[in-house]
Amino acid sequence: MEYCKTVVLKDGRMCVLRNGTARDGAGAAEVFNLTHAETDFLASYPDERTVSAEQEADFLRGRTESPNEIELVAEVDGRIVGLAGIDCVGPREKLRHRASFGISILRAYWGLGIGRAMIRACIDCAKRAGYRQIELEAVSENAHAIALYESEGFVEYGRNPRGFRSRSGGFQTLVMMRLEVDE
Repeated sequence: MEYCKTVVLKDGRMCVLRNGTARDGAGAAEVFNLTHAETDFLASYPDERTVSAEQEADFLRGRTESPNEIELVAEVDGRIVGLAGIDCVGPREKLRHRASFGISILRAYWGLGIGRAMIRACIDCAKRAGYRQIELEAVSENAHAIALYESEGFVEYGRNPRGFRSRSGGFQTLVMMRLEVDE
């Protein structure tokens, strides 16, 4: 799936939101690892991921060619600063109406409007792909992200008190949220 849109950030800079392509492999892999080192709110640690730049390029190529899945990059001043995407929950008839959503942005770029823009871009892509529902999980202590998701229409539908097991703080509760995107 392809996507491209330019948005103006709160600080006046331009941010290009576009589907990641094979040429973004190294940059996307680097941002993935950096964002996962900067916060304990994401699903893995950088040392748990052993994806090469070539493997990331192949992944991005596949997303560009996919009719219903996408990985977006947020680019500011020519640098990838964030990633977001939608994935099909499952290919079978009972599941294929559901998309899962994930996002990560470098800490230095938090609060500029990139997250909201990427959420809206993924919602647009989900609608274009024919999904009826987008789902996500957020660590309950990540109040800022939960408030952002709620402001975009996501609603909580459950909690998993042992959703993540953090290296530094024990169990983390995951808030399960969903957004209906029926037209």
